[in-house]
Amino acid sequence: MRSSKNNAKALEAFIQRKAEIDAARARIKTLSDEHFNVHPDEVNWGDVGTLDDYAKLLKRIIDSAFHEGEFAD
Repeated sequence: MRSSKNNAKALEAFIQRKAEIDAARARIKTLSDEHFNVHPDEVNWGDVGTLDDYAKLLKRIIDSAFHEGEFAD
């Protein structure tokens, strides 16, 4: 019985974390659709650096999720 209770709690936590990820994805999509709140005529190298940082963080997540890059088996 205890294993079933632990599994139920694990499933509840898993679903909560998945919902957090889904919400974060939606926020990032909206921000991307808005060109990360930067007007094309106002783009500067700082904006490029910021997007580079975001891309590196996302690559780390993707590499981990798909066992690629530094996370390759």
